[in-house]
Amino acid sequence: MSDRVSGKALGFAVLLITIAPQLALAQIAGRPIAVHIDSVLAADTNKGFDTRLAPMSHRLKKLFRYSTYRLESHQEAITECGHMIGFSLPGGLILHVEPRRIEGDMIEMGVSLFQGEHPMMTTDFHLMNRGVLMLGGPRYEQGTLIISIAAEAMPLHPPFAFPNASPLPPHAEPNALR
Repeated sequence: MSDRVSGKALGFAVLLITIAPQLALAQIAGRPIAVHIDSVLAADTNKGFDTRLAPMSHRLKKLFRYSTYRLESHQEAITECGHMIGFSLPGGLILHVEPRRIEGDMIEMGVSLFQGEHPMMTTDFHLMNRGVLMLGGPRYEQGTLIISIAAEAMPLHPPFAFPNASPLPPHAEPNALR
């Protein structure tokens, strides 16, 4: 009987070791997330490929069939799970991105695209950590605006764990460094 108890205890310990990291990640509500947004004009104007898009050229060519790709804007920001962040896009568009939680290697996100105050699209999805989602968007100039959304969970060590912490020791005078 004692061998069965030991076997069950060992199995439970292995299970805890296996799932504990995922449980810990899923419960970190304020974990910082780096969000990267690229706005790309895709058109059939035979003007080629913007060299700044080289890292995503294969993905763009595979997903879309245009002769011209030009980077219109690149934006990066850090937010926390549970906090929405807004991005101004070309053509008066506004993109709201809200990383909601992390579970394992997946980031649950909510995204809304607005034309001014009017919602055009709202969706929820799970994005692999350091993954990219490309949205074929609305008409823009002579083509279509493609919106690339990338997200990466940041480490929990400073400065991310304590975004409001002062870099100065508590006893230092702020003006003493000037």
